[in-house]
Amino acid sequence: MTSADSLRKQILDLVSTYHDHAWPERDFVPGETPVPVSGRVFDAEDLAYLIDASLDFWLTTGRFGEEFERKLAQFLNLRHALLVNSGSSANLLAVSCLTSPTLGDRQLQPGDEVITVAAGFPTTVNPILQNQLVPVFVDVELKTYNANVDRLEEAVGPRTRAIILAHTLGNPFDLDAVTALAQKHNLWLIEDNCDALGAKYHDRYTGGFGDLATVSFYPAHHITMGEGGAVLTDRPALKKLAESFRDWGRDCWCAPGNDNTCGKRFDWQLGDLPHGYDHKYIYSHIGYNLKVTDMQAAIGVAQLKKLPHFIDVRRQNWQTLRDALEPLEEFFILPEATPNSTPSWFGFLITVRDTAPFSRNALVQYLNERKIGTRLLFGGNLLRQPAYAGIPHRVVGDLAVTDTIMNQTFWIGVYPGLTPAHIMYMIETLHAACKDLRST
Repeated sequence: MTSADSLRKQILDLVSTYHDHAWPERDFVPGETPVPVSGRVFDAEDLAYLIDASLDFWLTTGRFGEEFERKLAQFLNLRHALLVNSGSSANLLAVSCLTSPTLGDRQLQPGDEVITVAAGFPTTVNPILQNQLVPVFVDVELKTYNANVDRLEEAVGPRTRAIILAHTLGNPFDLDAVTALAQKHNLWLIEDNCDALGAKYHDRYTGGFGDLATVSFYPAHHITMGEGGAVLTDRPALKKLAESFRDWGRDCWCAPGNDNTCGKRFDWQLGDLPHGYDHKYIYSHIGYNLKVTDMQAAIGVAQLKKLPHFIDVRRQNWQTLRDALEPLEEFFILPEATPNSTPSWFGFLITVRDTAPFSRNALVQYLNERKIGTRLLFGGNLLRQPAYAGIPHRVVGDLAVTDTIMNQTFWIGVYPGLTPAHIMYMIETLHAACKDLRST
């Protein structure tokens, strides 16, 4: 062992002690300790992986990035996982790579349509608009909060070329219906799996049903790198396209620090470039730089070990809430798993009924005053958001349920950082709220 190796070992050995002093366990005090909806869950091992990567001083993607991509793909039983700097970038990359001229008559062209929903997070829809495509919005269903599949066939028009849908808060959408529609009309399918890592449909992981899928590693998500995301695919041709768009649009596929893996670096003839132009500087697409750092990837490698446990705790917390809140169904519409699915829950959705003697806003304020964090279902109805005024789009039918969600729905946390004491406090507070707010 060299002196540098010895010093590295000493540093990493100290990390565990530092972690225990910096982040000691704290007692939960109901009404005083915040109950967040989400957050990072980490231990000394995660910190040690981060420090180990930082000591390499390899500031772009490196050995940990390669390890993470390989292990994530293995976990999901897929051939390829490409790391990027966020789940939003993953969505942008997934849509953008389908605009490649190499796809021939399946290339997405400006003005082509993409079926989606308005009840969700903006960056599921934004890449459609950023690529000069036209979103076609269908309504969603209460309880599952996923696309109403009965309207999908009606949504297909002469220029419809793709579908991009999210598995809402970890609850898979009806993949039987959606994949059947995609196959029938030869549509690309992108699964936004950012809130659903580890969810299953017919005992297969979500993210493996579409042509492409995306995941996010923001601190709120199932595992975290701080920032980070990935594009998933089983198709080598799409992997190559996504890689090109991620890495400046280059034609070369060499990893950073590697040269001439094709064996003909100075023997290419592409475009109007002179023969032999350095392949590392040939660009086949108008791309981006969306790579992640190896320090982030190192955290991901450590977090991936914990993912099965994290998923189990999320499911247990969700089920505890579902069982305990059933007596309140006169006030609430409670969530349900999509048939044939095993969700990997991101949160617990509650819709306040029209007949309830209190509003969603009054209930949310009641919970927040008692230190219980809440969130709305992201953008509500995106078409009512100021950013989307005047965008080119189509709506199939109306978005009545989407508007109900905008006005009456919120969610509370189920993430692994919540203990049974947190969950019980949320349950007791929701029961108390229904009594207190009814009497005001």
